[in-house]
Amino acid sequence: MSARIAAVKRDTLETCIQVRINLDGTGDAQLATGLPFLDHMLDQIARHGLIDLEIEARGDLHIDAHHTVEDIGITLGQAIKQALGDKRGIRRYGHAYVPLDEALSRVVLDCSGRPGLDYFIEFPRARIGDFDVDLFREFFQGFVNHALITLHIDSLRGRNAHHIAETVFKAFGRALRMAVEFDSRVIGVPSTKGSL
Repeated sequence: MSARIAAVKRDTLETCIQVRINLDGTGDAQLATGLPFLDHMLDQIARHGLIDLEIEARGDLHIDAHHTVEDIGITLGQAIKQALGDKRGIRRYGHAYVPLDEALSRVVLDCSGRPGLDYFIEFPRARIGDFDVDLFREFFQGFVNHALITLHIDSLRGRNAHHIAETVFKAFGRALRMAVEFDSRVIGVPSTKGSL
C-alpha cells in the first residue's frame, strides 16, 4: 500500500501557504502560521486525527487574519484530497462527539467528492484572545471546497469560547481519522457509483 502523503503550496499576492501531510502518521505537528491560537487548533487536528501535519504560512496579517486562515483551510483541503487519491478501501464516513468541561461538539463528515458545510456554532464572544472566531467558518469553508468533503459541525453545549473551539477541532480531527482509515472489508471505492 502506497504512502498517503501530500505536499501542497499555495502562493498568492495575499499569502504563501505550505502544507505537508501524512494521513497515516502519529499526530506530529509542526505549525508556524503566525496565529498562535490557530496553531493550537491545528495541533488538535493532527493529534486527534493521527495525521502528521506541517504548515508554514506567511500572510498579510498587518491587514487582518482572514486571508491567512481561509488560505490555510484551502491548502489543507487540497492536501487531504491529494493524499486520499481514489479513496479505495477507506471508511468514507466519520463522526465524533468531544466534550471539554461544559462544552460538547459533534462533527460528522463524508469524503463524498461533494463540498458542503453545515456549521452551527454560537460563540459567547467575538474573540478568543486576539483571534476572530468568525474565521473558523472561513477555515472550514475553504477546507470543504477543496477537499471535496461534506462536513457538519454542531456545538451542542458550551459557555467558554476556548472550550467550544477546542471541542470542534478535536472532534473534526477524530471524525477525519475515522473517515480516512482503511477498512479491510471495503473492496474498492465505498460508493454504489464506483467513484467518489
